[in-house]
Amino acid sequence: MNGLSRRMAAEGCGTAMLLVAVVGSGIMAERLSGGNVALALLANAVATGGALVALILAFGPVSGAHFNPAVTLADASQGGLPWRQVPVYLVAQLLGAFLGVALAHGMFELPVFFASTHRRAGAAQILSEAVATFGLLSVIWGSARTRPGVVAFAVAAYITGAYWFTSSTSFANPAVTLARAATDTFVGIRPADVPGFLTGQAIGAFAATALFRWLAPRQMVNVSPEILTPHSPPEASP
Repeated sequence: MNGLSRRMAAEGCGTAMLLVAVVGSGIMAERLSGGNVALALLANAVATGGALVALILAFGPVSGAHFNPAVTLADASQGGLPWRQVPVYLVAQLLGAFLGVALAHGMFELPVFFASTHRRAGAAQILSEAVATFGLLSVIWGSARTRPGVVAFAVAAYITGAYWFTSSTSFANPAVTLARAATDTFVGIRPADVPGFLTGQAIGAFAATALFRWLAPRQMVNVSPEILTPHSPPEASP
């Protein structure tokens, strides 16, 4: 139980800091860009990617640094994480995500939470989230076995790029999506648009996992216990 509580804390803290980076950099970028949306998006993407590398490296040895329900569920589906521990990971990620939004708002003197009015609706947005999440899980499954030491950099590089080649700006994370509905800032999403994003993310994660299960079944068995970074075995109590 002690080991599980530490992993929960790592997932919560890591996800919180990820949202601090996403939301905080979005607010700062919008304020400093002078109305130049492309410049604001570039700043937001670079800040998010940089923070993601650091957070995976910092918290990965404890929990695997999922910070993402899609990654956790994919990991569990391949035997890397016991299903009984999945709810703990998901709760930690969701609580951490909303805490991160609140902290970002506090740093910029905004209300703790306020619903977003940023419209992100339509089939193109849902498709973008499916593509973004498919790519994220593909990067993880494809690089974890051959070069596990660079997975953090590969994931961050992919997310930074996907900010630009998807119309949705690549949320690719259900916890991030839900929390970003509570911020009416540059990175927000209307609550009404959240279900579409979650659907796209689920489709993308399933498709990538199924593909690599077929492409490299042995690889999936070997890497699923350490899907992002080597960490304490699920049953270990340090």
